Amino acid sequence: MSFSKVAAALGAAIALSSLASAPAQAEDRRVRIINDTRHTMVRFYASNSSRTTWEEDILGQRVLPAGQSVMINIDDGSGACLYDFKAVFDDGDELTRSQINVCQISEYRYTE
Repeated sequence: MSFSKVAAALGAAIALSSLASAPAQAEDRRVRIINDTRHTMVRFYASNSSRTTWEEDILGQRVLPAGQSVMINIDDGSGACLYDFKAVFDDGDELTRSQINVCQISEYRYTE
């Protein structure tokens, strides 16, 4: 095989591999968080699973009352799909869930 044919084949392979990785970057990371508990959610954190600390409270000054939901864009720009969630409730309970694939789900329900 000539050098030009090898170079062309290599270029095509590189182009195809970059196309194959593009959809992972473009995944929708919006997740509806549903509070199906009897308590108000006062804080909610979603941190890339590869991180060792929690990001900022996504709810900020807001709360998520029992029986309500909120749509959250859980995209930190890293391209990651696996996130850890932590919800803190007005009674002091904390529920932590690990390795949630936000590229594959559209909602996450907290229940008691």
